[in-house]
Amino acid sequence: MVTEERVREALTEVEDPELHMGILELGLVYDVNVEGPEGEDVNVLMTLTSPMCPVGPMFKQSVQSKVESIEGVKNVKVDITFTPPWDPKTMASDDVKVALGIW
Repeated sequence: MVTEERVREALTEVEDPELHMGILELGLVYDVNVEGPEGEDVNVLMTLTSPMCPVGPMFKQSVQSKVESIEGVKNVKVDITFTPPWDPKTMASDDVKVALGIW
């Protein structure tokens, strides 16, 4: 059965294509919703580091592909939002803050 934990575990392998850091550690994934009797439908709500991100469509596809690779997942929807806007000072992990020089 697919769970939110399994989806988030898979997403730890996805990196932001420009910063080369994990999207979960960056705080780019806002929500993961698993639905259906076996958890076969997964919705991911995420953001990008910038609304003008030139690799946004490729980045979204890499998230979708990673979730689709989880055994039992049949349908994946990845939504991009900019509300709230990404703020590494409040959304990123401490390790990312250090790496980005935000202290």
